[in-house]
Amino acid sequence: MQTATPVQRKVTRPRADALRNRERILIAAQEMFVEHGPDVPLDEVARRAGVGNATVYRNFPDRDALVREVVCSVMDRMAGAAEVALARGGDPFAALERFVHVVADERIGALCPMVSTTFDQHHPDLEAARERVEGLVGELMDRARTAGLLRGDVGVGDLMVAVTQLSRPPAGTRCLGGDRFTHRHLQLFLDGLRAPARSALPGTAITVEDLRRPCDQLR
Repeated sequence: MQTATPVQRKVTRPRADALRNRERILIAAQEMFVEHGPDVPLDEVARRAGVGNATVYRNFPDRDALVREVVCSVMDRMAGAAEVALARGGDPFAALERFVHVVADERIGALCPMVSTTFDQHHPDLEAARERVEGLVGELMDRARTAGLLRGDVGVGDLMVAVTQLSRPPAGTRCLGGDRFTHRHLQLFLDGLRAPARSALPGTAITVEDLRRPCDQLR
C-alpha cells in the first residue's frame, strides 16, 4: 500500500499594489475617523484613499473590521515607537517623553472611544496588540523609575489616560490643528511625572486593569 504524497500548496502573496491600496485605505480611514468619528461613510474613505468601494470591501468586509484594523495598526506603531525608545538607551525619562509625543501624533484620544463602542473589545487581534503596547510602556516606565527619574506613585494606566485625554482636540478647535496645544500640555504633564514628586497624588496608581473595570467597580 502506497502512502499518498502530500500536495504542496502554493502560498499566494498579496501583490505590491494590493498592499499599497490596503495601506492607503488604513491611512485615509484613520484620518477620517479622527475628523468625523467611526460613522463616516465608507465610500468617503474610499474616495480619500483614491480607490474604489469594491477595493475597500475586498480588504475589509464590514465597518467593524476596518475600525479594528485601524486601531490595531495604531497600536502596532505605538509598540514600534516604544521599542525604538528602549533600544536607543540614554536618559530613560527622555525616552519616555519621546514615546509619549510620538503616540500623541497618532491622536489616540479620538480613536480609543471607538474600541468600546464599535466592535468587540476582546477580539484576539486587539488583545494581542494591546498587551504588547502595555508591556512595552510598562518597561519604559520601570526603567525611568529605577533610575530615580519617574515618581513612584504612577502606573501605566495613569500615563495612558493622560495621553488619551490630552491628544483629544480641544473643543472649538480644528481637529488637525490642535497639535500645538497637545504637545504643550503633554509636556506639562510629563514634567509632573518627574521625581522627586512635589506633592502626593490622591488615590493609588492606575493600572491597565483598572481601566477595563466597569465604573461601579472603581468607587
